[in-house]
Amino acid sequence: MKRLTAIDLVRGFVMVIMALDHTRDLIHVHGFDQSPTDLATTSVPLFFTRWITHLCAPAFFFLSGLSSFLARQQGTAIGAVRKHYLIRGIWLLVLDFTLVNFALWFDIHFNVWIFNVLAAIGFAYLLLALILPLGTRAIGVIGLVILFTHNLLVLLPQDNTVIQSLRFLFFPGAIPLPAEKLFIVGYGPIPWAALLFIGFGAGPVFTGEAKSRRSWLLWTGVGAILLFLTLRIINVYGDPSPWSVQDKSGFTLLSFLNVTKYPPSLQYASLFIGITLLLLRFSEGINGRIANWLTVFGKVPLFYFVVHWYLIRIFLFLMVFAQGFGVKDMVFGFSFGRPLKGSGLPLWGVYLVWIVVVVLMYPLCKAYGQYKEKNKGKAWLRYI
Repeated sequence: MKRLTAIDLVRGFVMVIMALDHTRDLIHVHGFDQSPTDLATTSVPLFFTRWITHLCAPAFFFLSGLSSFLARQQGTAIGAVRKHYLIRGIWLLVLDFTLVNFALWFDIHFNVWIFNVLAAIGFAYLLLALILPLGTRAIGVIGLVILFTHNLLVLLPQDNTVIQSLRFLFFPGAIPLPAEKLFIVGYGPIPWAALLFIGFGAGPVFTGEAKSRRSWLLWTGVGAILLFLTLRIINVYGDPSPWSVQDKSGFTLLSFLNVTKYPPSLQYASLFIGITLLLLRFSEGINGRIANWLTVFGKVPLFYFVVHWYLIRIFLFLMVFAQGFGVKDMVFGFSFGRPLKGSGLPLWGVYLVWIVVVVLMYPLCKAYGQYKEKNKGKAWLRYI
């Protein structure tokens, strides 16, 4: 099947703003000691710097499911497809617990392990391989059922041993390990897998006529956003953090928009999947320099994801040394290898570093994309 440029374009856009979030995490003066969505301490620019990047994870999971469906439309036997999903899932788990975890914490002892976005996508692929025989429609329905009901889990008894042992499949948390190590579940895998299943289930829409696809994207996207608005106004179900009137001017709007990402609430997913669908709708047929630039990123998402962490890491070290600190001042682990006090850039500095990182990633992604195009016969390139 012919590759849909709109998918690469939207994915490229999402990857660009993702780099902003990761730059803020590692380099902002309050990157590791203050939440940008905490209305008691944040500012409007800082809040929206974080909020806009809430789009990234839902878009990644949805587009991963969609792309997986489209990639299998080659008459391949189901056994081979399941094997591919299994290999891809395991590979993503390995990458997250090695290269990505090291880039994040920069700790050669790996005292902290985090089950992050790549691991969650990998886990979702393993589940997808398991349920693939159920069929595309059933997989999509399973995703929707999980998305619409998982917020009810808070009603279950919290002192039940079985429930507590399974909670990390849905909720983030920390698990102590031997030798004073720590395993952090950043992305509770089941709700995130639901978004990948929904993307997979939407796949048949993208194999049909362009006019009907565009209509579906438009009205489904609008419907998802209207669902968010309805649930948020009612303020009863779909997010564990209800909004409230705030004392500061404009902060009531921030409270209204401050939906829960971990795990992805129904309201959160409805809003950002809706935006993703509208971006796909209006990206079709777009040409020009910016569109082509974004598409370069969108064609090599895994390469971009891994490499951009290390570029940001280089700028972090340059920042620390420029601010007068030495290696002895760095604390590797939760503080990302920065000194505990006195390091970091203000928000404008974060934006400056982000722009430089994205500009530097372009020739790297373009060169790698050209290499992949010229070497399509190499099976390992399907996994990077």
